[in-house]
Amino acid sequence: MTDTRDTADKRADLAGPGIGTYEEVERVLPSDYRALLPPLQRMEALYAAKEYIEKNLSRVLNLTMVQVPLIVDEESGVNDYLDRDGSRTPIQFPCGLGLKEPIQAQVVQAATKWKRMALAQFGCEVGEGILTDMRAVRKDYFLDHDHSAYVDQWDWELVMTSEQRTLQFLTDVVQRIWGVIRGAGELVNEQYPALTNGPYPPFPERLEFFHAEDILDMYPDLPRKQRETRLLQEHPAVFIYGIGWPLADGYPHEMRAADYDDWVTETMSADGRPMHGLNGDILVWNPVTRRRHELSSMGIRVTKETLRTQLEMSNQLDFLKLPYHQAILQDRIPLSIGGGIGQARTFMYLLRTAHLGEVTVTVWPKVLKEICARKNIHVLE
Repeated sequence: MTDTRDTADKRADLAGPGIGTYEEVERVLPSDYRALLPPLQRMEALYAAKEYIEKNLSRVLNLTMVQVPLIVDEESGVNDYLDRDGSRTPIQFPCGLGLKEPIQAQVVQAATKWKRMALAQFGCEVGEGILTDMRAVRKDYFLDHDHSAYVDQWDWELVMTSEQRTLQFLTDVVQRIWGVIRGAGELVNEQYPALTNGPYPPFPERLEFFHAEDILDMYPDLPRKQRETRLLQEHPAVFIYGIGWPLADGYPHEMRAADYDDWVTETMSADGRPMHGLNGDILVWNPVTRRRHELSSMGIRVTKETLRTQLEMSNQLDFLKLPYHQAILQDRIPLSIGGGIGQARTFMYLLRTAHLGEVTVTVWPKVLKEICARKNIHVLE
């Protein structure tokens, strides 16, 4: 039976990085860590992986690299609020010298909504899409070993048909992406043999697929992140379908924004059970940190019908007046599938590092840098 404490744990676990104190960070970071590559060689390997991933994502999904904004107009409604509880807000500032009314600009948190608008701007047809080398700032994260205020992602978006709005199509796209990530791992292992000298298993060949409802059935008394951890200890590379829809216990697997991924559409499990959601996450077991490690979030995007349903469920119907949402309601932007792949997270996984700060340069609190130094983890500054 689930007690009150379990319920509180599940509610608290719906969003956020899962670590909330630096005492816990010190406890979970490995004490036996040594970097397999020195910093400069690690950068060489990082850019080899980056080039491979960008080239091959473009190839397998028919994407074209395009420019992406760092700042957007608040009135556009295209910034990403990351979840639907309003707890993660963008950096905002006025800009435009000499304007009577300055532009209220925001630093992007992700390019999720912008990409769908951009498909129309770039004239993409069905089966064509865009890939971006996106940079963002997320100021409301607790900064630990795999969450930073500075974010770099491969944000991509692909035009699709209404007939392709199925789990089968989503699964095919996910498998192609996993093949690219794993191929990048094989490349850096071949070019930098020291990466194979650590006490870590090979990258999993196969990605396994689970619905969030199935994982709840498997581990009914565990909060979400603990369910993922247990799953990944047995299945080291997974895609979890259906993130956002309330599960049998009354809680979604995780809170998701209401205005891009479709998490309400009814689907069917392999054994005929009704499920919901055309979206999900790629997660892996990180053998260096011995923790769950999210690489990507993606999904088939909302239609004008599911947009309204999700906004209503999230008490955000007022968003419908914004230009982005109006474009969906008026069929001015195409149906699409898209996602974001964390670059630093991916490099961290492929290059066997214990901290994002070994593969990216950003700000870290003094307490975290001191913990890392004691653990033989040397972050870049």
